[in-house]
Amino acid sequence: MENSRMIKYKNKAKAFKLSTLFMLMFLLFSSCDRKRIFEENQPIANNVWGSNNILKFTVNILDTVSSNNFYVNVRNADGYPYNNLFLFIKTIFPNGKVAIDTMECVLADEKGKWLGSGMGDIYDNQIPFKRNVRFPTSGKYTFELQQGMRLDNIPLIMDVGLRIEKAE
Repeated sequence: MENSRMIKYKNKAKAFKLSTLFMLMFLLFSSCDRKRIFEENQPIANNVWGSNNILKFTVNILDTVSSNNFYVNVRNADGYPYNNLFLFIKTIFPNGKVAIDTMECVLADEKGKWLGSGMGDIYDNQIPFKRNVRFPTSGKYTFELQQGMRLDNIPLIMDVGLRIEKAE
């Protein structure tokens, strides 16, 4: 009986050491992303993105001198029925000014091969939106992303996000 308790204890200790190691590796690798100013991904409920489901991202910007690159992150499943995804992107500036852009996210080549990195049947894409952009004023910016496809509900879009990083 004492032996089984000792084995359980050793297994718990080993599991704790492994989980601590993975946590440290995660923190180490995530802190290496020094260019990142903001990155957030939002899950799409039931993997069906409705045209009325507007994703909002709020960023507090202090630096108005540095140039920045913007990316849209898209995670889709293999069965997504299109090779692209159109987005309407609304930027609300701290002073209330609004800018609206339309963006095409190409997710597959002309032969239907998915362009993103993937494991199994899930693909992650980081698509350039704007390059070398300076924020005109400091303050709170809100970015709203809305799908702009011809269908009200598009299937197999799993997550959508926004990344802002310092340009090199």
